[in-house]
Amino acid sequence: MVRRHARPGQQPVLAIDDLRVRFRRRRGVVTAVDGVTLEVHPGEIVGVIGESGSGKSMTAFSVMRLLPKTADLSGSIRLDGQELTALPEAAMRDVRGNRIALIPQDALQSLNPTLRVGFQVGEPIALHRRGTGTGLRGRVLDLMRAVGMARPEQTVRAWPHQLSGGMQQRAMIATGLALEPRLIIADEPTTALDVTVQAGILDLLRAIRDRSGAGMMFITHDLGVVAELCDYVYVMNGGRVVEHGPVEQVLTAPAEDYTRMLLAATPSLDAPLAEVGT
Repeated sequence: MVRRHARPGQQPVLAIDDLRVRFRRRRGVVTAVDGVTLEVHPGEIVGVIGESGSGKSMTAFSVMRLLPKTADLSGSIRLDGQELTALPEAAMRDVRGNRIALIPQDALQSLNPTLRVGFQVGEPIALHRRGTGTGLRGRVLDLMRAVGMARPEQTVRAWPHQLSGGMQQRAMIATGLALEPRLIIADEPTTALDVTVQAGILDLLRAIRDRSGAGMMFITHDLGVVAELCDYVYVMNGGRVVEHGPVEQVLTAPAEDYTRMLLAATPSLDAPLAEVGT
């Protein structure tokens, strides 16, 4: 795949070149990611879209170096020009949460049910920067306010199950933002939410991008979310990027049959209910 032109004078936050991920099986090798090349620039939200099994989440986990031991990774993954594939695990642990944040799909499963929300939001600060006491508590409250969590002085002592789905997701976003990362990877963060709550989370992610200037890689199967949120999009199928470009270009004039198929399968608000249900 030909890389798109870099922005003049601007280094990408994330640059992936010819990424391949293969899994060793008893009866051979399974290729999950097959030659993916993509970029994310500062202040840009890049959508990575495709059906289940297309390789989009595996690409994200490769950036975080969160792959099973049976996986073999090749190619290049650079964060602000630094090659991540060559980093020892100890150095990679410092990258995770500190320079790259992951916002997962299901916040309730990701939050520890035995720890209070405020402790979990502040844990990255305590681990990476040894924050303690009133200074740490103040930072946690600021983060909770920044993501629009209701009554942060009370919520900081809540258990995860006491929060609504939207507030759980906001807690995960606050945790991800704790160390002001350069790259945010959002792995289908609105899939489990209803439409109204989803809209609020998308507005929040957009505001975070505008305020922080971080690059964001947004993994989704929802073309409507891509149209609403993203600046640029990569379409994946079978572990490969089959099309990429500015969102408006790809969604209004797709070049590939697979992209046209995804668009045709997306329900329209103008479609009759009987047609949507077929």
